[in-house]
Amino acid sequence: MNIHFIQQDDWVAPGAFETWARDRGYAISMTRCWQFEPVPETADADILIVLGGFQCPATTRLECAYFDAPAQKALIRRYAESGKMVVGVCLGAQLLGEALGAPYAHSPEREVGPVEARLTPAGRADPLFAAFPDTFLAGEWHNDMPGLTVDSAVLAESDGCPRQIVRYGPLLYGFQTHMELTHEIVAAGVRDAGGTLNGGGRYVQTAEELLAFDYTEMNALLASFLDALTARYLGRNESTAPA
Repeated sequence: MNIHFIQQDDWVAPGAFETWARDRGYAISMTRCWQFEPVPETADADILIVLGGFQCPATTRLECAYFDAPAQKALIRRYAESGKMVVGVCLGAQLLGEALGAPYAHSPEREVGPVEARLTPAGRADPLFAAFPDTFLAGEWHNDMPGLTVDSAVLAESDGCPRQIVRYGPLLYGFQTHMELTHEIVAAGVRDAGGTLNGGGRYVQTAEELLAFDYTEMNALLASFLDALTARYLGRNESTAPA
């Protein structure tokens, strides 16, 4: 299994995604956008994981010289058309929706820190979330949310954001929530972007609350989803392989 990450910024790291991949012995490659590495043009991995960042899908090259939204959306479409897996996280989820024709939107509420999320009826019916309880704590650091296509389904929501997890296809999932957060990522975020917490909000936690939280349970839930997703992918490939 080959995993390719699109990492937008230094501190918004793969976290529990990378731990999951390494624990299972999967090959990892990465595009480090903030180092001006070009986005690949071909869908060479089994799964593309597009991480979050401070940008939005409308951010231009003039506003952020290393962020190329059109190139990322084109790559996402190539993976989707090739029958590969795509997982978008926060900004990555918004780019996934846009790549499939659904413009991103502003979230009703700004969320930073763990919030209580809940599975929708569609989420409870999706076998990839069988290990998720009906309500769970989800990591957040966002102002926006992914758009919805005609065929998409919202699988999880919160009081502050009605689109926490969106299924765009059997192998295409958008996570507005950051289930991959670790203490190290949060500490880097507080260091580099902690000033943005000062604006407050009903669902914005303090730096102290963010640093005190134990993220291991949400990491385990993410791993359960990824195991189920890759099992589905491998099952589909085996069923279509020539005899």
